[in-house]
Amino acid sequence: MGGVSVGVLDHFNIRTRNLAETVRFYEDVLGLEKGARPNFAFPGAWMYSEGKAVVHLVDISATAEPQKPDSGVVHHVAFVSRGFDGMKRRLASKDMKFESRQVPGGDLWQIFVNDPNGVMIELNFEAAREQGAAPAEKADDIGRQ
Repeated sequence: MGGVSVGVLDHFNIRTRNLAETVRFYEDVLGLEKGARPNFAFPGAWMYSEGKAVVHLVDISATAEPQKPDSGVVHHVAFVSRGFDGMKRRLASKDMKFESRQVPGGDLWQIFVNDPNGVMIELNFEAAREQGAAPAEKADDIGRQ
């Protein structure tokens, strides 16, 4: 298309009635940092990973907007991650239900966990850069109903 590109994903936005719990999940469970946010006329938070605001949260608790039970037609949001075993230990220490698996072929290890709003988060780890035992290889679709 002659120099035209959509580029890479910048961030995703969650509209929540549970702002404090959601911030806590992204900070305490996934290790993101709450950081600077423009002075919008509505409350919320921006969550940073490696200096980039990758999760934008909007507090809808003062509105009549209903809380959606999950992420709708968007099935999950994925991050390129590192420290597979450390993340599994972190999730277990916080009593978070998660699933780990290996993509068929073995190049990618994954962890799936849901945030307090029902948004499925996929963490992808390049197998060649990770230590420890590989998770089981699975070819099925995670989260399929």
